[in-house]
Amino acid sequence: MHGFETAVGGRSMKSVVCLTLMLCVTVPGYAQQPLGCLIEPDYVAEVGSQVVGVVESLKVERGQRVRKGQVIALLRADVERAAVGVARIRSEAVADIQAAAANAAFAKQRLDRAKDLLAQKFISDQAYDQIRTESDVAAQKLAQAKEQQGLSRRELALAASQLEMRTVRSPLNGIVVERYVIAGERVEEKPIARVAVVDPLRVQVVVPSSLYGRIQIGATASIKPELTNATAVSARVILIDKMLDSASNTFRITLKLPNPGNSLPAGLRCIADFGLKGAATASRSTPPAAR
Repeated sequence: MHGFETAVGGRSMKSVVCLTLMLCVTVPGYAQQPLGCLIEPDYVAEVGSQVVGVVESLKVERGQRVRKGQVIALLRADVERAAVGVARIRSEAVADIQAAAANAAFAKQRLDRAKDLLAQKFISDQAYDQIRTESDVAAQKLAQAKEQQGLSRRELALAASQLEMRTVRSPLNGIVVERYVIAGERVEEKPIARVAVVDPLRVQVVVPSSLYGRIQIGATASIKPELTNATAVSARVILIDKMLDSASNTFRITLKLPNPGNSLPAGLRCIADFGLKGAATASRSTPPAAR
């Protein structure tokens, strides 16, 4: 391309035109290697309560490592504990079953004797029918007592579940990032704590569209955290966006970064190197029509 100057209104103005042969060379920018990236937690959970209540005690501190199922907080549950106690007593009661069983056994013996007496014509058919009916009723009362005990056990399970809902547990293995409440505070929709998974970590990289298709799922990249004395580590590509951002002409890639022992904190900026080299290309454009 060449430039020339013309005078317009006594002022010099520079214009830029293509060569007469219209050989325009397009040189896309070299892939900026390495690329800036951000290290994030693999998952973040805002842990809340399933029920409305008042916080009785908090069992974790900010920065503490927690395991899945570990107690984070307890809500006041005096009523629920009392309900569990009552339901447990009912479920363990056996007196009604023992009484019904004894009555059913006695009625069965009477029925057996009545059968012999009926065969010998010592009792009437009406008397035998009455004894048989009493035996059937006794057996039904025993079955009813057993069903009642089964119902009491289910009531115990329900009461225990309601009590368990007053215990807030961690849904995953991770680190307590933040505590939002204190003991004595009422909770409804507000979360109690935030828990983040930091092993593994996720690395988010914004990549120019010129590299689309050159990086595949399962590819590895060298990740250099911007942390004093930190060494480069290897991460694996697990997700590639299928839509480009037209405004910036970029797309996003997500990598999984193992973090044994939680040696790296989340939130770090980093440099990602996929080991790719940019390539300049030239293309001959079609000259415009002569005017």
